[in-house]
Amino acid sequence: MHNKALATIIGIVLLILLVRFSTFTVSEGQLAIKSVGGNIVDSQYESGLHFRVPLVQEVTKFDKRIITQAYPNERFLTREQEQLIVDFYVKWRISNLRRFYEAAGGMEDVANARLGETIKNSIKSVVTQRTLQQVVTADRAEFTGAMMTNARPAAEQLGIELVDVRITKIDLPQQVRDSVYERMRASFRAQAAKLRAEGVESSDKIRAEANKERTQILADAARQASETRGAGDAAASAVYGKSYSKDAEFYSFYRSMQSYRQSIGRDGDVLVIAPDGAYFKFLNKGESAR
Repeated sequence: MHNKALATIIGIVLLILLVRFSTFTVSEGQLAIKSVGGNIVDSQYESGLHFRVPLVQEVTKFDKRIITQAYPNERFLTREQEQLIVDFYVKWRISNLRRFYEAAGGMEDVANARLGETIKNSIKSVVTQRTLQQVVTADRAEFTGAMMTNARPAAEQLGIELVDVRITKIDLPQQVRDSVYERMRASFRAQAAKLRAEGVESSDKIRAEANKERTQILADAARQASETRGAGDAAASAVYGKSYSKDAEFYSFYRSMQSYRQSIGRDGDVLVIAPDGAYFKFLNKGESAR
């Protein structure tokens, strides 16, 4: 009885071990390859439970999610042989598991190393064609576009999809930083002075054109005013002439009243005129009575 129970327990344990080594699970965030002696048997596994031959077939699992790898303190030389320190990172994920397993041995470190060398060569090709000032002032998207374009074929050969490449920092070694920045400041000052001179020249030209136009407008306005004034004086003279021809005495009286209003009674005015002169004939009592 004792031996039978022991045999049952051993059988159950062996069955559990057989099931344990005969099955494997693949989660939502994983990819899996089943191989025999390094040769791939199958790589198309959905998430869930799967079977294998124990001790014969080997199962290797890989991360299906995006992998981020940083590359700090990489050194490059510009066109004028100035040294730059560049930090960048790469984001990628496995797109072709069979190719990834064959090209990189299924190892992320190998893929990161090969992809990093490709990216560094891309950065080098961009930096060596430019001066330090051009590199510092250039749009980062220009570098990103060039790196993505050059690195995609290499990534495809590794069976991975290149998701993103970003430069996070561009710096200079401490020993040359101050002198380089001073040269850049001098260059920017010269460029600013040139732009200011061009602005002053443009301003003077615009101001001269405006003054010329203003003078022309004022001359035209003065001419039109003179013509209008002359026409008005002519019309007034015609009216005065008609009034005089109708009643000369009343016309003389009206004009004298206007003259009195404009010339007599203002503060500070001094008139040296004989009161019995012709100018005051309408203020003379005798003349008024008449």
